[in-house]
Amino acid sequence: MNDRSLAEKVSYLLEPKNWIIATTLAVGWRAEGVRGLAWGAVAAIFAGVLPMVFISRGVRAGRWDDRYVGAKRARLIVLLFIVASVAAGLALLVGFGAPAELSGYLGCMLGSVAVLAAITTVWKISIHCAVAAGSVTILALLAGPWVTPAYLLVALTAWSRVVLKDHTTAQVIAGSVLGAVAAFVTYAIIPH
Repeated sequence: MNDRSLAEKVSYLLEPKNWIIATTLAVGWRAEGVRGLAWGAVAAIFAGVLPMVFISRGVRAGRWDDRYVGAKRARLIVLLFIVASVAAGLALLVGFGAPAELSGYLGCMLGSVAVLAAITTVWKISIHCAVAAGSVTILALLAGPWVTPAYLLVALTAWSRVVLKDHTTAQVIAGSVLGAVAAFVTYAIIPH
């Protein structure tokens, strides 16, 4: 297997949707066990599944070239959809009494996506790396240092995005730093 083929597999397996689904489920479980896990699944639908369905439909309709949506205008459209979807999910969680820790996490995610969208208007920051680094950081803060070896997956994600020429080294580093910082801010804000 050559580097490009491996990078394609890594980018696919470690794409933002997968991190978001795993993290929302984990935050929900940590917050309230089985009940929290169910709420985590609701959050995962709005933050991960619906955005991926939107992207996949856009690819099939020819609105964007691939699932990674590289063109600036298309990325902004996708990011605006994600903002709307996460906001709707957050409203549902808050309105129906989901765990505060999970609602807080989704609220901070909403802010992070808005920041990524603002940066995207001028520069193609790596959303893959932002989500991966943010997910590992929030999980390490919530669950403990045993999660920190997962930062190797963030590095692997960054490598894959550069090998595929979807991002520069600066873009993956900036995405990783932004994701980790956003997670530290989130952890400081959300109830525990």
